[in-house]
Amino acid sequence: MITHISVAVMYVRDQQRSVDFYAGKLGFEKTVDAEMWPGARWVEVRPPGAQTSITLHSAATFNRRPGEGAFLTFACDDVEATAAELRRRGVAVTNPVEEPWGTYIKATDPDGHEVMISKK
Repeated sequence: MITHISVAVMYVRDQQRSVDFYAGKLGFEKTVDAEMWPGARWVEVRPPGAQTSITLHSAATFNRRPGEGAFLTFACDDVEATAAELRRRGVAVTNPVEEPWGTYIKATDPDGHEVMISKK
C-alpha cells in the first residue's frame, strides 16, 4: 500500500538557481543530483528529515514553462519567526494570514512558484 508522497515535480528555468533558493534560502537539503540522460539533470531537495522531496526539473527539457507544476504547502512551528528568518535571507514573503483553519505565509521562489508555509 502507499505510505507517503515521494516526490513532487516543479518546473524551473534554472535548476542551480532553484537549488540555491530551496537549499540556501529555505534550508532544504539536496538529496539527489544526477544525470537523467545527456543534458538532463534530476535534482531533489527536501526539508531536513522529510520523506517527501521536490524534484526541480528544467522546464525547457520537458517542454514546460517555469512555474508549471506543483502547488506546495510546507509546515513550520512558528509562522512569524519563519517569516522573519526568510526575509532576513532575502526571500519575498507575505505577512502572516490568519484563517479559521490556521495561520500561513507565502514565499515566492525565483520562477514565481508561490509556496505556502503554515503552522503544523
